[in-house]
Amino acid sequence: MELLVLLTLLAAGAYVVKSREQGRRIALLGSYLGKYQIEKLMENLTDGYLRALSEPDPERQTQIWRMLDAAEVTLCDQFNRFVAEFSGVDEAQTRVSRLALAIPWADRLLPDSTFDLRQALRIHANGIEQAAQNSRHLTQKNKAFTLSAELFLMQHTCHWFCRSKTVASARMLMRHKTPYAQLLESVSPETRQAYGALVGR
Repeated sequence: MELLVLLTLLAAGAYVVKSREQGRRIALLGSYLGKYQIEKLMENLTDGYLRALSEPDPERQTQIWRMLDAAEVTLCDQFNRFVAEFSGVDEAQTRVSRLALAIPWADRLLPDSTFDLRQALRIHANGIEQAAQNSRHLTQKNKAFTLSAELFLMQHTCHWFCRSKTVASARMLMRHKTPYAQLLESVSPETRQAYGALVGR
């Protein structure tokens, strides 16, 4: 009976510590992201892609693509400024556990099983910009597909930092009907290689 009580207290303590850690991470990331409209721009872009792809009139479709080109430039500018500002955060605050589940103090107890969020964000910034510039000369449809994947993978990383890899993958599946493995296959080869080398597969 005493062992059961002890285990219950340990579990409750671990939950409190985990919740505080996650709250700190959410507040940290939010304090930087809150200065920008990145999430709103992402939403507008992904909705716009669907609208352009379903538009039967070629002239109207071209107009929509041009509007989206301008929105992509704005998003890249804002995201690059966010990444540059966030790069000044101390590394001790930006370590992300590679473990599937959130474990209290994992970033300090198992430093070799972590990666630096600042590095991941730089990879995302490069991937998003290259996709927006269409450096691979893709069709508009494939460009939209790749850029959406780059944005969703970035969103996955942010959720991973705030919660855990498992929670981030579940949210991606629920919100965008896209498994994590499919996201990795859908981004550019350069992003996939750099991101995989940083976070592992």
